[in-house]
Amino acid sequence: MLLSGKTAIISGAASQRGIGLATARRFAAEGARVAIVDIDAGAAADAAATLGKSHIGLGCNVADKSSCEKAVANVVEAFGAIDILINNAGITQPVKFLEISPADWDRIQDVNLKGVLFLSQAVIPQMRARKSGSIACMSSVSAQRGGGIFGGPHYSAAKAGVLGLAKAMAREFGPDGIRVNCVTPGLIGTDITAGKLTEEMKAKILEGIPLNRLGSADDVAGIYTFLASDLSAYVTGAVIDVNGGMLIH
Repeated sequence: MLLSGKTAIISGAASQRGIGLATARRFAAEGARVAIVDIDAGAAADAAATLGKSHIGLGCNVADKSSCEKAVANVVEAFGAIDILINNAGITQPVKFLEISPADWDRIQDVNLKGVLFLSQAVIPQMRARKSGSIACMSSVSAQRGGGIFGGPHYSAAKAGVLGLAKAMAREFGPDGIRVNCVTPGLIGTDITAGKLTEEMKAKILEGIPLNRLGSADDVAGIYTFLASDLSAYVTGAVIDVNGGMLIH
């Protein structure tokens, strides 16, 4: 198994149809012990229970530094160490540029970008002490093409910030044996997109996707598994597209 003996934190992983929980299932199947952290503590505990007894679910608001520190301390207490961090938590909002309010901007930036900062800051010291660790961060094709299907410009900006932050982390902490990479999914079938795509919209979108299908949560989970495992031992500062060819560059 690719992750045998490893321990992992996955943020924003309580949604039943989400990328985070799909990743948690894949990690557990590959032998990892998984801590699901989510703003909904009850949902996190329920999601972890579906993985088996050796996994845990905890409440954590990634936009709050003290909440991140508390959650990470609890995971270290339970597992002894953290080998893998998946910064998966995120929110979006379909709004046009001129309609973005200060509160909208802050909310989207706080969860999508500040959340990566705070949770990584909480995890990295113990990874650094052990000279080992893998961190993967959720960005988006929206960051690369200046907008997506459902996210507004402030979402694109936050996800572009994730790319820059992750690369800076990779450069700074590479000497400590910590790898940091990004995943940039295209249109993935999750609760975010459920019920929002008409058949006409879907057909038009598929015209621009060479693989001629929408992505699944499992498609992204597979890339997270690669980045978490020793198969990617010499990969850091990378951005891996998971978009079916929507953006070939």
